[in-house]
Formats: sequence, structure tokens, C-alpha cells
Amino acid sequence: MATDLYTHPDYYNMDDLLSEEHKMVRTATRDWIKQNVSPIIEDYYERAAFPEHLVKGLGEIGALGPYIPEEYGGPGLDQISYGLIMQELERCDSGLRSTSSVQSSLVMYPIWRYGSEEQKKKWLPKLASGEALGCFGLTEPDYGSNPAGMITNFKADGDHVILNGAKMWISNAPLSDVAVVWAKDESGRIHGLLVEKGMEGFTAPEMKGKHSLRASITGELIFDNVKVPKSNILPGRSGLGAPLSCLDSARFGIAWGALGAAMDCYDQALRYSKERTQFDVPIAAFQLTQKKLAEMITEITKAQLLTFRLGQLRNEGKATSAQISMAKRNNVDIALKISREARQILGGMGITNEYSIMRHMANLESVVTYEGTHDIHLLITGMDITGISSFKREMPDLSDM
Repeated sequence: MATDLYTHPDYYNMDDLLSEEHKMVRTATRDWIKQNVSPIIEDYYERAAFPEHLVKGLGEIGALGPYIPEEYGGPGLDQISYGLIMQELERCDSGLRSTSSVQSSLVMYPIWRYGSEEQKKKWLPKLASGEALGCFGLTEPDYGSNPAGMITNFKADGDHVILNGAKMWISNAPLSDVAVVWAKDESGRIHGLLVEKGMEGFTAPEMKGKHSLRASITGELIFDNVKVPKSNILPGRSGLGAPLSCLDSARFGIAWGALGAAMDCYDQALRYSKERTQFDVPIAAFQLTQKKLAEMITEITKAQLLTFRLGQLRNEGKATSAQISMAKRNNVDIALKISREARQILGGMGITNEYSIMRHMANLESVVTYEGTHDIHLLITGMDITGISSFKREMPDLSDM
């Protein structure tokens, strides 16, 4: 079992910009990771098993809905604290961060922002503590990058609605107590519904055979004439802008999280390069190794600055969807490249489970695709700076949704 020796790189003294609360939150998360997750994560990953027992621990350290107000069971932290928690979680494993990110940004966030007071009081405290687990149903078998085309729908039936359709690639689905499901009403308007475990006609089979995010549980959501009370519809907002605002929160967390994976790969490669000797000198003495390490820390430092500023904007309510897209795309991209370079520095050892680098690399192949693919985020930036959509069909006007 490998010992977790991680220390975070901070080439530009970014810690000077953090408050004492930020540092305390980060330290608490890091200590919990090193004690409870690092010793077991490789085993769970290899067995493609989800460490369900960790969910309540995530709640105890405030990693489930960090920014949810205390009145609803959350710790009421700011957005930078949320980002630092996601960074520490994904520094260990992307699947662990996915569990927390989905619960926080895709389940708790829409209930907090768009739910009724009754819905908030029923679900948020249980989700914050880890007593309940949730998932988010937007992606469908035929509609991923184009969520507006969804076919999942519901029709009114007295005090209930009848829900039909299917969602796929849903993190946490098989174990979730509640699913925030996005579906069209009879007029084609998109709404969020809280679909609860045990509702007749609702199933969430697990998806098997993943070569990535193996320590995260993924499933489908299938709705066969599911009778959902109208009181389970989120009343605060409808239209495609509602689920996309949730994705903004999740993508913000991913930008921080992917940077954590990059930092972990760099930290391991730097340490190994100083210890591994070839031709009577540490391989860190060779120019090509130094080139790799220098480029890694440069990209990490740039991403740290980008992410911290985004956190400030998010705290001020000024961060745009396009800015968040840029950070998600950039940070996942540099994390993938750094994981590959780090693997090369470690040579054959880089593919073994004694190190986390190969696991990070495989996980990041999912992260670069989900919640907006690498190319879609690029086109979002292009549209934002030119004012011209390059998509085949015009993107919807979110201000009217």
C-alpha cells in the first residue's frame, strides 16, 4: 500500500491569497483524504467498486454542498472553499470528486436555488450529511451536447404527473435516494422534478464495463409511467437555463478538481525524478526531465491563477458561463497532458498501482468529456468572443428561459 506523501505545488505563493478559513478547509479535507481514502482507493478502483461508506465522511468534512447555508444543513462556505475541497478530492480520485460534485452542484444546488421551502427542508439536510445520496438526470441516450432535444416528458394527471423517458451516464444513480430529473411538459417546456427511490416504474440500473471512473458508480434512469406528485416539481425556475445553471456550478468544481489531479501527478513525478538514478545521477538532472517538470509547473501555476480569479468572480456573482467553460476546458486539458508527461518520467513504474498517475490519466479521459466536451467548451468561448454561433443550430437564448 503506497504512502500518501502529497504536498501541493505553489510556485507563485498562491497561499498568500487564501484566508485562514480557506486553508483550514483545505487542510481538513486533505487530512481526511490521507487517512481514509488514499489507503483504499486503488483497491476500489481495480475492483470497479464504489466506496459507499465514504459518503457520510464527505458530509462530516463539509464536502457535500459546501456553500449551502447553515439553515439547510450546509456549512455555508464561499466558492473558493468549495473549489479547494474539490481540488483535494480529485487530487485523490476523480470519481470521489464526481460523487461530491454531483451531490453538491447538481442535486443540492437546484433544490436550494429553485426548490420550494418544503423541498429544501426535506432534502438538503439529509443530502448535506450524507444520509441521502442524489443524482442529476439530464443526458439522454440520444441527447448529450444538445440537451434541448431531450424526449423525457411528463403529462398532468390530477395532483400528479406521469413521467416517461430515460437518462444515461448518471453518476450516483443506482444508489440515489432522489434524482433531480429534467423533462418536458406537454408544451415542451423543461422542468426539474424530484423523483424518489421506490416510486413505481422508476429504475436505476448500474452501467458496467467502465475503464474510467471505476471507483464511481454510474447508471441509467428509466421512467415507465412514473407517478410523481406535482409538489415534487421545482417551482423556482423552468426552461433549459435551469439545468445549465447547475452545470455552471459543477463545471466550476471540475476546474478546481482537475487541477488537483494535475498537481498530484506533478508532485509524484518531481519526487520520483529526484530519487530515481540512471547513469549515476538522478533523472531530475537530465535536461529533458527538467523540461517536462518545468512545463508542468508552468501550466499548473497558470491554471491556479485562472481558477482563483474565477472563484473571486463566483463569490461576487460575476462569473459568466463562458468564463467557467474556459476554466473547465483549460484545466482538464492541462491535467491530461501533465498526467501523460508524468507517466513518462516514471517509466514502467508509471503504469503500476503503486502510483496514482495512470488512474488519474484514465479518469481524466471521462472528465474531459462529461459536463460539456472539450470541443463544445471551445466553441462556447468562440461564440462568446465573436458573438457568432458556430453550432449547427442556434444556441437557445438563456435569458428567456
